[in-house]
Amino acid sequence: MIRLLVLALALYLTAPPAGFAQSLQDVLQTHRDEVLKPGRRSVGIVLDDLVASGLPQALPFLEAWRDREIVQRDSDGLFFRARKQSLYDLDTGEVIGVFEKNNLTASRPNGGVRRAIANALVQFQMSDPDIVKRRAAVDAVARSMDASQLEPLAASIDAEADAALKARKSRLVSMLRALFEDTTNARVEAINTLAGDLSVDVRAVLNKVLASEAGVAAKLPDNENIARVLEVGEDITAENAYAWLVEAELAPPLVSNAQIRDALLTNINSGMVGTLPVAALNTEAARALAYDQLAAEGLAPPRVKEAERANAIAEHVFYLAYTEPDPAITDAAQKALTAIETKVALSQTVDLGLDALSLASIYFLAAIGLAITFGVMGVINMAHGEFIMMGAYTGFVVQQFVPDYTVSIVVALPLAFAITFAAGVLMERLVIRHLYQRPLETLLATFGISIALQQLAKNIFGTQARPLTSPEWLDGALAFNDVIAISYIRIAIFALALMFLALILFVLKRTRLGLEVRAVTQNPGMAASMGINPDRINMLTFGLGSGIAGIAGVAIGLYAKVTSEMGADYIVQSFMTVVVGGVGNVWGTLAGASMIGFLQKGIEWLYPSNTLAAQTYMILFIILFIQFRPKGIVALKGRAAAD
Repeated sequence: MIRLLVLALALYLTAPPAGFAQSLQDVLQTHRDEVLKPGRRSVGIVLDDLVASGLPQALPFLEAWRDREIVQRDSDGLFFRARKQSLYDLDTGEVIGVFEKNNLTASRPNGGVRRAIANALVQFQMSDPDIVKRRAAVDAVARSMDASQLEPLAASIDAEADAALKARKSRLVSMLRALFEDTTNARVEAINTLAGDLSVDVRAVLNKVLASEAGVAAKLPDNENIARVLEVGEDITAENAYAWLVEAELAPPLVSNAQIRDALLTNINSGMVGTLPVAALNTEAARALAYDQLAAEGLAPPRVKEAERANAIAEHVFYLAYTEPDPAITDAAQKALTAIETKVALSQTVDLGLDALSLASIYFLAAIGLAITFGVMGVINMAHGEFIMMGAYTGFVVQQFVPDYTVSIVVALPLAFAITFAAGVLMERLVIRHLYQRPLETLLATFGISIALQQLAKNIFGTQARPLTSPEWLDGALAFNDVIAISYIRIAIFALALMFLALILFVLKRTRLGLEVRAVTQNPGMAASMGINPDRINMLTFGLGSGIAGIAGVAIGLYAKVTSEMGADYIVQSFMTVVVGGVGNVWGTLAGASMIGFLQKGIEWLYPSNTLAAQTYMILFIILFIQFRPKGIVALKGRAAAD
């Protein structure tokens, strides 16, 4: 007897409480008819019980139910998953037999039911151990923005381990609360939390709260949340205003010319329309007169006179009314949206400034070598862009042999300098040194060399653009918020530009070579009398400028396409940079690159869809600038300036 009591007590203590499902099949059998033939109204009961059960196998069941893979066995009413001609047990997931169509009835949920199942799936996936599924669930909530997702999404925040996903969930909760909370205070509080968020989806939510509909009435209604009153002639045209009146059945419709013509044709009698012969209806005034006679006889609707239309418009008020009836909510949303738009405008200005700074650094890298060859030596080198191209192709060739992109860039930079330095020295020895003080011949000769180098590159590498791949640590962008972001490649180019600025200044100001270059530039004869070889200095200076162009080519190749014509994309800007900044001055080159970079980005912002117009306006501005300041932003002083 005691044993029986102990056994009964043990069974009582270990038995699940009432309403607690031991298996998924138990839950489904409770709702057998709803599972087999689900409806939009009845499916909610099944889904609530599945969520409340907490069974892990409920998730794959919902996925199978959504995909119409659930079948019921006719002999015992049990449910299974039918997939690839096999039946799977819903609790264990094991194959229990072969799909036999004659003994099974499939559950076929319609589109509305499947959407409800998808919402329930999101609730399960929100706390799934797999972060990929959790992200997919959050994406689904962001797409649907349904009130039913608010509670499960909020409940999953505390247990979320991923910081970024947790922040996104919190933001989505605030967005859903701003749309669907029950009380005004709760919605206003949620809207206020969104005031500092610059994301597009937050602005979309606030715009949804501030959605409005057009209205017209004899006087402004007191029972609507008015967004603004529209002034006829400023906010809407008189034609649109009268069309609103007609649509609201507050004014008779206008009679069109087609209606007048049809009425006249219908009422022709013995060659007459009213008192007017058909032959006389050859003017608009005559046709209007004949129509008015028909209207007076009740044969056509009367025309609306211009004065009547103006009076009708004047007697009514036109407005936009918020679809949200609570003014406190729309006021909070408008205030939050105004604050966000102000921050977005400031952020866009900063982002545009970063883009301009990045472009200026690219132009500086492209022009710094030219600043030496043209600014210091006075040589017009039209092949300078091809030295940039040679440097970029050097980086491409190195990457074919060095698979590590970081190492390849480290190797390519000095190698590009060496190759283009040698090419510059060779060009100076063979061509340039014979053409000093003959700028026109120098221009033509270097232009011919430019064409030859482009063709040589096409023969070697082809016409297709070649990739110069950046290291992984340069992938992506540094994002300050949803508006301000700058790629790591541009940051690297900017840093490289600063390094070269410091290096060039050091070479020209702190080294013997720099001293000799400045001496030869200012007075070659005096420099020669002091033991300096001007011929050697010119050769080294030209080689240095060409070598720097090669390094610039590697940097630009990481950002732009590498083709045989890439140098032509930078030669014009490089010359403009040197001339605008001040010939023969490194600081002037920096100032010129900054001016052109910011000017180009500013014009592109004003004319985003017309790049040709942007380039044209930029060149015109620079021409005007040179007219007023021919020596550039930073002009040389002293004897060098006089020369």
